[in-house]
Amino acid sequence: MKVKKVPLRKCLGCNEMKPKKELIRVVHNAEGITSLDTTGRAHGRGAYVCKSKECFEKAKKTSAFNRAFQANIPQDIYENLSKELGVDE
Repeated sequence: MKVKKVPLRKCLGCNEMKPKKELIRVVHNAEGITSLDTTGRAHGRGAYVCKSKECFEKAKKTSAFNRAFQANIPQDIYENLSKELGVDE
């Protein structure tokens, strides 16, 4: 019997490779809209972050989302993402 390979993705906060299902996907589409992707299938460039407050804060502080999407992410989008993630600022 063949064993399925588990897809791994790197967290932008802690830079650890983890199974895709343990991470949250943030997507930046062609229209320039950045949002949380709960299904993991939304169109656009995806970046992954752990479900912890520390990883989100570290990714925000180091501008990891800006580098991943090659675009400047406004501060209000970070606030919306933190509300959606349940991270209190």
